[in-house]
Amino acid sequence: MLGAFVNAFRTPDLRRKLLFVIGIIVIFRVGSQLPSPGVNVANVRECVSQVENDGIYGLVNLFSGGALLQLTVFALGIMPYITASIILQLLVVVIPRLEALKNEGQAGQTKITQYTRYLTLALAILQATGIVALARAGQLLQCDQDLLYKNNIQTMIIMVVTMTAGTAVIMWLGELITDRGIGNGMSILIFTQVVATFPASLWALQQRKGWGVFAMVVVIGLIIMAAVIFMEQGQRRIPVQYAKRMVGRRMYGGSSTYIPLKVNQAGIIPVIFASSLLYLPALATQFDRSQTSPITQWIGGHLVKGDHPIYMLIFFGLIVFFTYFYVAITFNPVEVADNMKKYGGFIPGIRAGKPTEEYLNYVLSRITLPGATYLGLIALIPLIALAVVGANQNFPFGGTSILIMVGVALDTVKQIESQLQQRNYEGFLR
Repeated sequence: MLGAFVNAFRTPDLRRKLLFVIGIIVIFRVGSQLPSPGVNVANVRECVSQVENDGIYGLVNLFSGGALLQLTVFALGIMPYITASIILQLLVVVIPRLEALKNEGQAGQTKITQYTRYLTLALAILQATGIVALARAGQLLQCDQDLLYKNNIQTMIIMVVTMTAGTAVIMWLGELITDRGIGNGMSILIFTQVVATFPASLWALQQRKGWGVFAMVVVIGLIIMAAVIFMEQGQRRIPVQYAKRMVGRRMYGGSSTYIPLKVNQAGIIPVIFASSLLYLPALATQFDRSQTSPITQWIGGHLVKGDHPIYMLIFFGLIVFFTYFYVAITFNPVEVADNMKKYGGFIPGIRAGKPTEEYLNYVLSRITLPGATYLGLIALIPLIALAVVGANQNFPFGGTSILIMVGVALDTVKQIESQLQQRNYEGFLR
């Protein structure tokens, strides 16, 4: 593996791409540490050191690499783009116009990408306004210190514009990596932000619990990462045979291929959906100032901290539900069966048309169950750690963190390996 990296840096164009990606990551991290105009940096740091980062903004703060609670230029991170992408993927199934654009190929996909950018900026404005308003009211960190030098409207507008512009710059940086670097730009930026909080969270656990718990967590974390890699690589290959056909004077078809159905077909999207949905009850309790309502007290005791069995069961159930839901809207057996029939393809032993569609539905429903169970169990790791070792929501080997790190790392390594193999070098896997 190290030899493959050496060969990658020996290749001029590949070395140039890798250095370009590293340069973008450095710029990205600098923006994540640069405070927005009007922020009292000393008070913010003091408040951040006093609170545990396990509130309703934990997921957003994870995707911002800790920049959210510090109110930096890149405080919103990549989260508005992720949310906009998910919304557009769901709307493609619902709105016929978007579905028609998707079927138009590259031109239609370019148009959908443009819509995603507009929606990202709109969501960034909404999120920035909410965060700055909470900072002005002193409710962002639940701290008595003033987070802003001035609490006037002018400062608020400047901060909202700065954070929204920061989100636009993040989108631009991600697209630069995709076009001129290696790998998917947005995924690499997400990976960077998650990894940025990893060493600090791991060292904080050592300081609280000692070297014994630290070593145990590292060993268990490595085992979990190996299991995640095994599951992420797992797939069911459905064989497909194409019949020979004559077009003019040339013979086409007669080849064999397969349809790869991954065990984790939905990726990390169900975890994000379930986490976002479970944040709503905790967010609703913030509007009850007295905190004396029976409903508010029940939500505060069962659906906020995450260490309650009811919270874990609901979280697990939502992940399983959203896994089936997302797979159902992203993989269409009817469309796949029709395309196979159109081009003379068939699954050995299965008739083309309706029987193929039913077979794909059958296989997909069976393979999604272990995938959904795996996602649910991985996502419960930080909640179990919260109850066992007293960790916070940003537990170093948390489910969301590991899924992002392993998934993005595998995809990027595969792309580097494919480019190395084109130049007759040995790959990473020997």
